[in-house]
Amino acid sequence: MNRILITGATGNIGMEVVHYLYELENESEIIVAVRNIEGAKNKFPNCPELALRRFDFEEQNSFNGAFIEIDILFLLRPPQISEVDKYFKPLLESALKNGIKKVVFLSVQGAEKSKVIPHNKIEHLIKSNGFKYIFVRPSYFMQNLTTTLLPEILENQTITLPSGKAKFNWIDVKNIGEVSAVLIKSFDKYQNSAYEITGTENKNFQEVTEIMTEITEAKFRFKSINPISFYFKKRKSGVKSGFAIVMTILHFLPRLQKEPEISDNFFKLTGKKTTTLKEFIIREKERITTP
Repeated sequence: MNRILITGATGNIGMEVVHYLYELENESEIIVAVRNIEGAKNKFPNCPELALRRFDFEEQNSFNGAFIEIDILFLLRPPQISEVDKYFKPLLESALKNGIKKVVFLSVQGAEKSKVIPHNKIEHLIKSNGFKYIFVRPSYFMQNLTTTLLPEILENQTITLPSGKAKFNWIDVKNIGEVSAVLIKSFDKYQNSAYEITGTENKNFQEVTEIMTEITEAKFRFKSINPISFYFKKRKSGVKSGFAIVMTILHFLPRLQKEPEISDNFFKLTGKKTTTLKEFIIREKERITTP
């Protein structure tokens, strides 16, 4: 029986991975890695047999206890953590020490081409440490509209980014969770490979705000600013420097790159279609319009 440890289990993606994995897997033990065990117990009401272990990316002394007798590690990067050597190097060393040989890492589309983003360095660390691996490389999360970008959306119906007219490929986190669960369940079949997971639409933020306006009947607008101004805007709002830099890079670099490629990996792996932006905004209409 495999023991599967899910990091970031109470976040958007982690919860979806747990949900879909719980539906697919009845032969493996699913364990969630959380900072607060008591606080997390009520977050998985439909998974009564779920095991919980204490784990904190920023506390190295929590690694060994979480990694004992784990066969497959689902690993992601918390948005606030950008110092790969400081946090991920000791994490992976602890995983090796505890006998973990298989890692599924939630990376990002294009990570193999961009050495300035943390995901590239983490992928390199996983490979150089000799893990069997699967890299899940999704495109731009639709859920950024309901998380990172939401405060400004609710405050003044605006999205301000340094992205200009650059097009992003949009993917629903639910789709990412489902495909990740499929890859974890059949790890040996898909190991030592990377899978780009994209939606079917490449749209810039001006186009997205027009869809939001059409569906909600509220007036949304997009404002593009230069990357330096954006960085300091984020810092002024209280965002930590490392996260502000990552946000700036992820939203500015697409202006210098080709339009994202669209992959059919999600359909090949699940037999299903991805969520469209209109479907997502209809589903989340209340969240983006209700302060």
